[in-house]
Amino acid sequence: METMAVILEAPETLSLRSLALTPIGPGDILVEVAWSGISSGTEKLLWSGRMPTFPGMGYPLVPGYESVGRVVDAGADARSRIGEWVFVPGANCYTQARGLFGGTARRVILPAARAMPVDESLGESGILIALAATAHHAIVAGALPDLIVGHGILGRLIARIAIALGGQAPIVWETAAERRLGDFGYAVIDPSTDACKAYRTICDASGAGNILDTLIARLAKGGEIVLAGFYDKLSFTFPPAFMREARLRIAAEFTIDDLRATAELVDTGRLSLAGLISHVRPAAEAREAYPAAFGDPDCLKMVLDWRCE
Repeated sequence: METMAVILEAPETLSLRSLALTPIGPGDILVEVAWSGISSGTEKLLWSGRMPTFPGMGYPLVPGYESVGRVVDAGADARSRIGEWVFVPGANCYTQARGLFGGTARRVILPAARAMPVDESLGESGILIALAATAHHAIVAGALPDLIVGHGILGRLIARIAIALGGQAPIVWETAAERRLGDFGYAVIDPSTDACKAYRTICDASGAGNILDTLIARLAKGGEIVLAGFYDKLSFTFPPAFMREARLRIAAEFTIDDLRATAELVDTGRLSLAGLISHVRPAAEAREAYPAAFGDPDCLKMVLDWRCE
């Protein structure tokens, strides 16, 4: 069995070609993908070649951990899943490329336990479940944030989830004027206009490597900074952090519990995923879509449509 897949052959070198799939095991399912998202964080590092080395890293690779589609076949132990509409958090099912994270393909094979049923009526917005789970994971381990840094898609989801979990509407910093426009249910401001220096919990969704000194200066004593982005290298000046007894927390990869909690927030209507996808392009245009996802300031979230492949 083969599939059409997006392949990063090397940094900034992308192709769309057929790959052979590994056989379906007894507990596996075959998903025909409808939409897959492009991550402007993790996948940008893979695209640029700046992703730190870790087990499984290397080219050529199939990226992606934000796909939704229908189960069209399954192994003997998972036949009951056929017909389900599911979220795919990646796959490692290719014989000629690494699956890192492996979800950006027309068909994928993965263990049935990893595919989570989602409401088909969400359409392409269903791919946001992973990013919403990332946002959920960043804030549930401590106090909900009263300041969020960055109003990209991750910052917006953190703000929405904080409110959905019963928190007060946070302040959001955003330097790009166009991303401050709109009625969001919380204040989005230019950080230069904010005089507050007593935030208890600051959640950084900017991914900026030089952000810590700025944030530490705005912390209350004993306050916490949550690092929700992915960073190459971070540093900070110690005395101001010492004086405030600042705490730093790193939010790593989402868990299955985060996926389930996020899906429940969506299903119960407490969390809306509407208005977050700005661009949808046919999968055949992946070569143009990836640079646009990373470099177009108007692109909040890019989604590939696989239904015509």
